[in-house]
Amino acid sequence: MDASTSVETHHEPHEHDAAHEHHELGWWRKYIFSTDHKVIGIQYGLCGLVFLFFGFCLMMMMRWQLAYPGQAMPVIGKWLPYIFGADSMPDGKMTADFYNSLGAMHGTIMIFLGVVPLAFAAFGNFVVPLQIGAPDMTFPKVNAASFWAFAVGGVIMLVSFFVPGGAAKGGWTSYTPLAAFDDTGPGRNVVFNGQTLWLIGFIFLITSSLLGAVNFITTIIQLRAKGLTWMRLPFFVWAQFVTAFLLLLAFPPLEAAIIMQIMDRVAHTSFFLPAGLVVNGAPVSISGGGSPLLWQHLFWFLGHPEVYVLILPAFGIVAEILANNSRKPLWGYKSLVFSVLVIGFLSFIVWAHHMWLTGMGSAVSAFFQTTTLLISIPSVIILSAFFISLWGGSIRFTVPMLFATAFLPMFGIGGLTGIPLAFNSADLYLHDTYYIIAHFHYIVAPGTIFGLFAGVYYWFPKATGRKMNDFWGKVHFWPTLICMNVIFLPMFLQGMAGMHRRWYDGGQGWTVSNDHTIWGLTGFQWNHPISWAAWIMGLAQIPFIINFFWSIWRGEKVNDNPWEATTLEWTAPSPPPHGNFVHIPVAYRGPYEYSLPGSERDYTMQNEPVEPAERTRRKPPAEPVLV
Repeated sequence: MDASTSVETHHEPHEHDAAHEHHELGWWRKYIFSTDHKVIGIQYGLCGLVFLFFGFCLMMMMRWQLAYPGQAMPVIGKWLPYIFGADSMPDGKMTADFYNSLGAMHGTIMIFLGVVPLAFAAFGNFVVPLQIGAPDMTFPKVNAASFWAFAVGGVIMLVSFFVPGGAAKGGWTSYTPLAAFDDTGPGRNVVFNGQTLWLIGFIFLITSSLLGAVNFITTIIQLRAKGLTWMRLPFFVWAQFVTAFLLLLAFPPLEAAIIMQIMDRVAHTSFFLPAGLVVNGAPVSISGGGSPLLWQHLFWFLGHPEVYVLILPAFGIVAEILANNSRKPLWGYKSLVFSVLVIGFLSFIVWAHHMWLTGMGSAVSAFFQTTTLLISIPSVIILSAFFISLWGGSIRFTVPMLFATAFLPMFGIGGLTGIPLAFNSADLYLHDTYYIIAHFHYIVAPGTIFGLFAGVYYWFPKATGRKMNDFWGKVHFWPTLICMNVIFLPMFLQGMAGMHRRWYDGGQGWTVSNDHTIWGLTGFQWNHPISWAAWIMGLAQIPFIINFFWSIWRGEKVNDNPWEATTLEWTAPSPPPHGNFVHIPVAYRGPYEYSLPGSERDYTMQNEPVEPAERTRRKPPAEPVLV
């Protein structure tokens, strides 16, 4: 941004005097039932990390069944029936129903209890008010209600593992009519069964996201510091702003659909149930007239914006870290902002590419194929701007920068492999194969989650006043990067060989998995290196866990701006006090003023006034000479 731009704003933030006395809260009120955005952000962050690890553990159990189907799981297999019920792992061997429960809950927990709370709620709550110079969120009590709705939803999801029949088995998409009849019948409580509890828990999670989205939008619009105009916002704030709108507009249709599916299960309505259904050889006595495809439309209307709910906050985190560690401004700031706005709009008109196999007409297919290709353009602009931002930079490969730079090619692989899926002709072959698993996980696992790890390492000093250990950060990074690729790259091969992603036996009984070899292994045999890589990657998270908690109390103490960054959060003390800032910040310049010509330092913070010498440095272009 032009450093000479005058300070302009149309609002004043709520002022806070750090010396002003306020009532000292008790421990429970301060750290558990808090309304402080920083505490709530940390609560979301800790819960999100725990759920991410738990969801990952579910996947590691599934990988045993895929690599060694029908064999007893070593060490922990004999103990799992005491946790999940006798029917889950008899003699340490996984049953088909338990495998389906693990699959459904892995997807649900990783996305809705792990990545979304961490990417949107945790980083958003902690960082956004600090970056815009606000003392807190606009509605602190609504913020607290948002977290506790999330906590209740998470507890309900966990409780569903321990009811008769176990957790939901209908997949993380909960497609009807399967989901309408799952866990029903003799011996099953109408409400306390896995599928119904999944739906009830989801209502609380959606409510949490809606409350948070309203709060974020209001805060960013109303509480920006003086001088912090729209085009002076850090890109991370723009990413969170668009993400909040996606949640606010996409979640209500799914919440309505979930209530309708609950009614189909407990009140025998037929919102999603057609006439003539036969279950277990007997006709079902229902009124009929419902449409299973209606559920798919309502689910994927949320499902595809949800992909960008996962990725946009990671874009924002990576942008902050790339600019800071390349010591130069982000290339094409305005193009990044407009690209993220276009993504927000287009994400609402691409959902049906998840439904090519439902038999939609050619005109509708052509429309959604076109919009799906169009939405790749702003994503490519953002990724290209990130790569160009590195060019000519004085790059520092800190631990956050390692994760941020690894994010770029990993997300690129995920995006490029999605292009064939935009065409219904190619999707007829690839739909529901391991190709889909690989494509989606390259977006979300080495993509979004690498961005989240980068953010944890980057803002940890601001939250604690201490820095995480660099050596153990690198020990965490390299095995994770290598194992991610060993896990997901072979899945593209399995998918193109026709292996279905929901085979409980890993494909060993299917001709298509064993007919021919790919790089020396059959489709089924690839499950062995994939599974071993997953287990090794699980071990690679131990250094992160130890480093994280050890550094809270024993990490190296650092100053308020250890990364020598430019945005407003680094003007606050570390950790920030009640009200965040000792002095109310004023923004005089853009967010990425790195390596300004003639400056004594290679960074100039947003709250530093523009010096007269800076104005004269920016000479107007010479008038053209006519000859």
